[in-house]
Amino acid sequence: MLKLGEKGAVPQRDKKTYAIAPHIPCGVITPEQLRTIADVADKYKAQAVKITSASRITIVGLKEADIDNAWKDLSLNLGHAVGLCVRSIKACPGTTFCKLGQQDSLGMGMKLDEIYHGMELPSKTKMGVSGCTNQCAENCIKDISLMGKKSGWTLMVGGNGASRPRLAEIFAEELDSDTALVLIEKIVAYYKENGKKGERIGKMIDRLGLDTLKDAVIAG
Repeated sequence: MLKLGEKGAVPQRDKKTYAIAPHIPCGVITPEQLRTIADVADKYKAQAVKITSASRITIVGLKEADIDNAWKDLSLNLGHAVGLCVRSIKACPGTTFCKLGQQDSLGMGMKLDEIYHGMELPSKTKMGVSGCTNQCAENCIKDISLMGKKSGWTLMVGGNGASRPRLAEIFAEELDSDTALVLIEKIVAYYKENGKKGERIGKMIDRLGLDTLKDAVIAG
């Protein structure tokens, strides 16, 4: 039998109820899925339905006895909202919808989500993709992020917004999409190998140096 954490159930403040967050890649959801979430919230008398900062929709205040059936009715994968893993990728509309977009951030975000969402790493890891320099995906506080310019992607690493915030640093610029994906793959592999448990990418960089990470990625 799966433990509550493996079911994506997060204990709430009252210590009696739980929240669950279906996975919604890059915050894109269909009207049918929205109706299903609303129906499940009504059926199991949820206390609230909350849109999160990571573009998930959390059903809050479920009884433990209802969690299995709620997931069955949703027919959606769970969103990895806790644990030492890659959380939901945050992406702006980019060139798909936004007049300011310089790169296809939504398409790139979906690719990253498919590859990395839920991947176990030394610590929680947040990724973001912004289609222009406005950085609506909050690149400056993401562990790994891409920012779109006319000349290509700017890859940034090491940001986080925790109790001691750290701004991300530029790793490489003017990248095409394939190169950006390859570099991210190498950065993640290096982090898997060299990051300490509970250590965000930025803290690893502070310990080892950004040049050390760059040299390892380029050599790899």
